Amino acid sequence: MSRPNTGSQKASMTSKPLSSLKARGLKDIRIDEEVKIAVNLALQRFQYSEQKEMEFPSSLTSTERAFIHRLAQSLGYISKSRGKGSKRVLTIRKKDGSEAAQSIMTFNFAARSKHVVQSLQQRFPFTSKELAELLPHTQRGLSVSLEADKNRTSGRLNNGIPQVPQKREPSELECFCQALPVFERHEEVVATIKENQVVLVVGETGSGKTTQIPQFLLDDCCKKGIPCRIFCTQPRRLAAIAVAERVATERGESVGQTIGYQIRLESRVSPKTLLTFCTSGVLLRTLMAGDATLSAVTHVIVDEVHERDGLTDFLLTKMRDLLQKMPSLKLILSSAALDVDLFIRYFGKCPVIYIKGRPFEVKQLFLEDILRTTGYMSKDMMKYKKEMQKEERQQTSLTEWCEVKEGVSRPESQRDKLPTCILQENDLLDDGGESVFSHLNEKDVASLEPWLLKEMDTCISDIFLEQDADAFIQLFNLILNENISVDYRHSETSATPLMVAAGRGFISQMEQLLSIGASVYIKASNGWTALDWARHFNQTEAMDLLESHISSLEAGQLDESSLVQSSSAELSAEDQELLKAYHHSFDDEKVDLDLIMHLLYNICQSSDEGAVLIFLPGYDEIVGLRDRLLFDDKRFAEHQHRHVFTLHSNMQTSDQRKVLKPSPDGVRKIILSTNIAETSITVNDVVFVIDSGKVKEKAFDALNHVTMLKMVWISKASALQRKGRAGRCRPGICFHLFSRLRFNNMLEHQVPQLLRMPLQELCLHTKLLAPINCPIAEFLAKAPEPPHLMTVKNAVQMLKTIDAMDPWEDLTELGYHLADLPVEPHLGKMVLCAVVLKCLDPILTIACTLAYRDPFVLPAQGSQKRAAMLCRKRFAANTFSDHMALLRAFQAWQKARSDGWERSFCEKNFLSQATMEIIIGMRTQLLGQLRAIGFVRARGGGDIRDVNLNSENWAVVKAALVAGMYPNLTHVDRESLTLMGAKEKKVRFHPTSVLSQPQYKKIPPANAQAAAVESLPTDWLIYDEMTRAHRIASVRCCTVVTPLTVAVFGGCAKLPSTAFQEPAMPRDDAMNESSDSEMEDRSTAHLAQVNIDEWLNFKLDREMADLVFQLRQRWQGLFLRRIRSPSKPWSPLDEATIRALVSVLSTEEQASGLQQPTGVGQRPKPMSSDEPPQLSSWRSTNSRRSLLDTERGEEAACADRQDLLQDLQSAAHSRRPTDDHLSVKADSPSFHSPCTSPSSTSSGKFSKSPSPRFPAPVRYFIMKSCNLRNIELSQQRGIWSTTPSNEHKLNRAFQDHSVVFLIFSVQGSGHFQGYARMSSEISSERCQDWGSSGLGGVFRVEWIHKESLPFQFTYQLLNPWNENKKVQISRDGQYFTVTCDVKSVVRLY
Repeated sequence: MSRPNTGSQKASMTSKPLSSLKARGLKDIRIDEEVKIAVNLALQRFQYSEQKEMEFPSSLTSTERAFIHRLAQSLGYISKSRGKGSKRVLTIRKKDGSEAAQSIMTFNFAARSKHVVQSLQQRFPFTSKELAELLPHTQRGLSVSLEADKNRTSGRLNNGIPQVPQKREPSELECFCQALPVFERHEEVVATIKENQVVLVVGETGSGKTTQIPQFLLDDCCKKGIPCRIFCTQPRRLAAIAVAERVATERGESVGQTIGYQIRLESRVSPKTLLTFCTSGVLLRTLMAGDATLSAVTHVIVDEVHERDGLTDFLLTKMRDLLQKMPSLKLILSSAALDVDLFIRYFGKCPVIYIKGRPFEVKQLFLEDILRTTGYMSKDMMKYKKEMQKEERQQTSLTEWCEVKEGVSRPESQRDKLPTCILQENDLLDDGGESVFSHLNEKDVASLEPWLLKEMDTCISDIFLEQDADAFIQLFNLILNENISVDYRHSETSATPLMVAAGRGFISQMEQLLSIGASVYIKASNGWTALDWARHFNQTEAMDLLESHISSLEAGQLDESSLVQSSSAELSAEDQELLKAYHHSFDDEKVDLDLIMHLLYNICQSSDEGAVLIFLPGYDEIVGLRDRLLFDDKRFAEHQHRHVFTLHSNMQTSDQRKVLKPSPDGVRKIILSTNIAETSITVNDVVFVIDSGKVKEKAFDALNHVTMLKMVWISKASALQRKGRAGRCRPGICFHLFSRLRFNNMLEHQVPQLLRMPLQELCLHTKLLAPINCPIAEFLAKAPEPPHLMTVKNAVQMLKTIDAMDPWEDLTELGYHLADLPVEPHLGKMVLCAVVLKCLDPILTIACTLAYRDPFVLPAQGSQKRAAMLCRKRFAANTFSDHMALLRAFQAWQKARSDGWERSFCEKNFLSQATMEIIIGMRTQLLGQLRAIGFVRARGGGDIRDVNLNSENWAVVKAALVAGMYPNLTHVDRESLTLMGAKEKKVRFHPTSVLSQPQYKKIPPANAQAAAVESLPTDWLIYDEMTRAHRIASVRCCTVVTPLTVAVFGGCAKLPSTAFQEPAMPRDDAMNESSDSEMEDRSTAHLAQVNIDEWLNFKLDREMADLVFQLRQRWQGLFLRRIRSPSKPWSPLDEATIRALVSVLSTEEQASGLQQPTGVGQRPKPMSSDEPPQLSSWRSTNSRRSLLDTERGEEAACADRQDLLQDLQSAAHSRRPTDDHLSVKADSPSFHSPCTSPSSTSSGKFSKSPSPRFPAPVRYFIMKSCNLRNIELSQQRGIWSTTPSNEHKLNRAFQDHSVVFLIFSVQGSGHFQGYARMSSEISSERCQDWGSSGLGGVFRVEWIHKESLPFQFTYQLLNPWNENKKVQISRDGQYFTVTCDVKSVVRLY
């Protein structure tokens, strides 16, 4: 959410709709300010109330009603006016789901899937106990208490007893401590704490409050012989360590004695420790064990309380309750910039101690000062000044344009009319590997040839003045083929193609322009954007489209150029011009790394010593600036004179500590840091601070239920803290990269994280802290600034929907585990489902990516936007899945990283290297937590290999995605070619989704959304988040799934007994009934119904509905058992259920036409030698046939094998249809297994021979590939190339009328990647897209199986033509005779 430029939280809340108005262009509906404010307040109260409907008075004018209509619709409400004249009233109401169009939800079940489920049910029929456990509880039971949770003590502070502190040892730092400002007040501080239970200490930067106040308490207790035990919290791990080490040094001892620290996964404490520095999270986890954990604690100091992180506010809420129960406990709140009034109101009347700081003088320079004193002038700033001179001329021409009325004839266009067709472009996948990733830099207008300028101007003129739609054909060709910017400005009027399309209402062409990167923010010389053009010429549909697009780009904040205009009286004319030029050439919502480099160079040139601390918002900017310093900028080529350090919360603490050590003489320290260096940490040699003025905050939008990591402006308190870092030990300079006007409009304090946190996560932790019978909303209402009651209730309802809570708000077994995982609850459930489904690794990557942010960056230029979308599509690999694009991008980056070229890989593929590095750290942390709570074991069942058995199976991975993403589902309406949700009639794909456009050529089709929906292979999608713009909702990060997956994995685990409904009438009655009924649809009356929730209602054939419901019950029962007892061994029922699920999911995926991609389960790090390779579920199913056959039933197993046999038979037969002797007969190859019964043998389906052989003409060759990309390319295009040395023997085998099978393996992968049949001779044509050199001509291949087979299942197979060595170690092009067991490799498929 955008941060309003006000100083109070109240103003923040009331201005949110106003800021969204500006984002959507609604500010031009001009009504009185007091009406706007009243409407905003009314809608805000309505949003958080339980009211369903609200009526506005009839006294409103039509303009005011128009304002309310559009604002209400942008917030997702339904608005309607009724009545006439003075009695016309406006009503708005909340959507309840009844508006969503209802369509029949049905699907078919493959025959093989039916066999599998029937066999499972025959072996393991449901018991009455199992069925009872799958029904919802009707009364409140005992509170769940997991055995693992009782014994879990990790992350909690050690128990101890208060002791009298020992006298401090002499220290060389004693004089320094006594010179600190706080020392003069030490007696007052100690006395005040003794006399009051709560004390506020406001100490300026450098006063010594953090290190000295805890020591005052220790020294006083030592002097008077009073036992004590003190906990001091810090908001960050590094601060806890650094302060503990500093205090221990000042007391002449080492850490771990009287002074210690404890953070996540690291502690230095002993039984003697009386002062423990810890993070807020560690103290909270300690409190979760019960209030008694603080019974032996005398003082709790909460430091840096001004930061208002969510854990600190949580802690204060809990501490206020504890203070009433423990009168002897003392609470000290300490900060440099405390909101004193708020905390005095919260804790009652409590004293405040103000302590002045001792910082040296710090000179502040704001943006206008920096621009003026350094003479900074970028190329874009110079370009802007030149453009301003053209603007006056263009404005005159534009005015003439806009006065031309429709229908007025113009001279015939000089442009030769082209035929109405678009030039054929290369197909997406035929673009060639590297060309897809090429960065086309759009030509600058100055470099365009005169004929191109004339052509573009003519096209734009004809579109607007002649309303000539055909002009778009030439326009698109020029943009794409001549590499002209999609935002080209008409040389006489400055109008862009999007502007004129909007002004004339060319909707299809507008969609095309937006999809190839047209900007909606560019203004013409008269100040109009494309939205203004649409509004001026009354193009309503164009306005809706643009407002939707603007909202999807998450525009919002008041930009600084607006502030400059609104407060120009406070600036000199020179500063106004400088700031105006700067803001028109650089987006101040970003961080100007060029300006930072310019400042750094100036500092290095003007001063020989003094460390530089640069505050940046996030790791992206840190990595970008670090790379410029170390690699790109020649001015900083001599690395020996400077050390570059990075500070970020995800770094190891050992790396963070290096920053605190002084640099050698003659070496300048440059520290690139997030706000982690803002408080508690003193880097003594810092003289210069460069403050970007930005911070990244995790913000939760309660309206859209979306969590975003957004870059926002810091508060005034943070700006002063950053300034203070420069003056700790000597005078310094602070460079603020924002103007004084921006500073004056900043919030006084940051918005509390408690109001920004995802509420579901917040409610889970609340349940662990609050008293057993205390409702969550009641406990959160006690916070210093509580979230709204209605949003809390919505979050609690969502937790109930995903089975984290029962109807009485008690945590379920799943809820306890979700509270332990460092991701949002729905992502945590996804991960736990992946553990049970044994497909953990790909889900780990996807979950961490969704939890952090999209790794794809959005380039500025239109041509690069198109290339970026092609990259996404390439990674998605025709799977209709954005999640696959995320997974494959991460895997490819891992490979590039291991090869040492990750930086250029990220540049070529529009990826953020910093985001990828963060995801790696999150994966490690999440996997570590899964180990800690017992879901991943060190060895045996449940080890890392076991939980990845099905990781290669994309259908199974998608099942885990559905379980975690529910209820984020959309359904396809095939009649209207639209998507619909549970509460939305019409949903669009977000522009960043690979599903947003079908597999088009370079120019997207005019009706891209409808074409995209029509091309979907199934009727169901999951999505990560839904955003709203005006009337239109859009979904991002989508994946196509089968209806069976939705029916089995969606919804609550425990459905009521009414969930399965018998048909309204038997099929025969429905067919023979002659009378019509107005009450019932007879086309579905004979169908049974499976009701998963109020919206998900599947109508299926009675037998099929029963099978689907049984399979669902089996999965939900298995999941609940594994959640309840994760370490318990798997039972035969559990194993059989998983195998049945894998088989059914795979079958349904194939039946829907969805292909199984390769490399899904590729691990990010190579496994150790004692870990066998992971195996795909499909392969493991087929390789262990004897076990599988007995558990799935003979009929299903034999059906599977016959299908596989027919694959080979048809493959061989299609090679030479006229040569009957070359066909592979059905009774020739056999699979020796227990299912081969006399009846099946006599029928001719299977041979009795234990050692079947293929006919002699069948030949096999091993094809080794140096990389997986070549295999994928082969599978996509049906081609292959081998080395010239192999070409002769392959051609000879093919020409000898042999059936040639090629078995593929990627070197070093540990797998066979599948097999194919050679279907043409080798040509002289070469393919330029192979990821390796030295390959010969191309020939056609027909892929039969594309799945990976681990080598561990082929270790017994030997090749006599290679000295009886194992098959997997054969060289490229190795030939096998028919006597070799290599055909067993084929059979294993």
